[in-house]
Amino acid sequence: MAVITIVGSGMMGSALAFPARENGHEVRLVGTHLDRDIIEACKKTDRHPKFKKDFPKGLKYYQIEELEEALLGCDLVIGGVSSFGIEWFGDYVLPKIQDGTNVLTVTKGLMDTSDGSLVPYPYLWQEKIDKIGKKLNLTAVGGPCTSYELVAHDQTEVAFCGRDMEVLKKVKALMQTDYYHISLSTDIMGVESAVALKNGYALGIALTIGLNQKAFGLDSELHFNSQAAVFGQAAKEMHALLKLQGADDMNNLWVGLGDLYVTVYGGRTRLVGILLGRGLNIDEAKAELNGVTLESPVVAVRVARAMRIRAEKGEVELENFPLLMHVDEILSEKAEVSIPWEKFTYVQE
Repeated sequence: MAVITIVGSGMMGSALAFPARENGHEVRLVGTHLDRDIIEACKKTDRHPKFKKDFPKGLKYYQIEELEEALLGCDLVIGGVSSFGIEWFGDYVLPKIQDGTNVLTVTKGLMDTSDGSLVPYPYLWQEKIDKIGKKLNLTAVGGPCTSYELVAHDQTEVAFCGRDMEVLKKVKALMQTDYYHISLSTDIMGVESAVALKNGYALGIALTIGLNQKAFGLDSELHFNSQAAVFGQAAKEMHALLKLQGADDMNNLWVGLGDLYVTVYGGRTRLVGILLGRGLNIDEAKAELNGVTLESPVVAVRVARAMRIRAEKGEVELENFPLLMHVDEILSEKAEVSIPWEKFTYVQE
């Protein structure tokens, strides 16, 4: 039996407690400073407030003030914070983890730089680890996995990535179950770029749902031709962006495309895309969603900004990314949604 400490009791971090505990490990769920009410509810009911199923028996719950106690003797730390918590996790949590510990992060995202580079979050955490002189084995998870379906034990395929294949095998052995299936890759750039890019593109696909509701009524049947057309364009642009990122293994595109599919069919990104397609601007959409954390607009704007810099340097042609650039116009300039369908077409010679 291993000891697994999950820091961040949001839905995805908490969902990973299911395979971890069901494999017989001691699991400690730690709330961040924003999760106090969640942890109190878990202590009282053995259930996350947003789940329809109790946690496996034996989970232990900790408030953030008890973090150091929760980290004692642990074999694996799972970082379960959102992208808005990466700096906090790097500054507050990583320094407290004992050297030699394996760390698995679920946080997806890209940071853009002044030269047009796009840096996946695990690289930022690795820089922090190196800077403070820690010796931690950092790994990351990506792929099509929603928290509530993982809790329901729907068959799920993900990928763990990291520098060291032996470490990845150890982490996989701790977490894999008969419903949670794990591929392994040392292509951190490929896996993490793919799963971050899908956020902005899922928003682009969801625009079509809102456009159809605007045209045919809120209760109209779903139209899949338009969704499929934008999905296809998203796949083309993601493939091109992964090549620009220097991904080692283009097989990891499946991780992003699977994640793209599942994101279109549920969650906050779908909701904001629908609202934008109906005609709301991004400020109105955020107000409609009443403060829900939205990662997809941040990713889309950062990637578009990076591509503009690289276009100025002659490294890319923006006309190869018509969907990305239109999504950015909608978000950054509050442009009206007008999907550039003809720019998606091609002539094969």
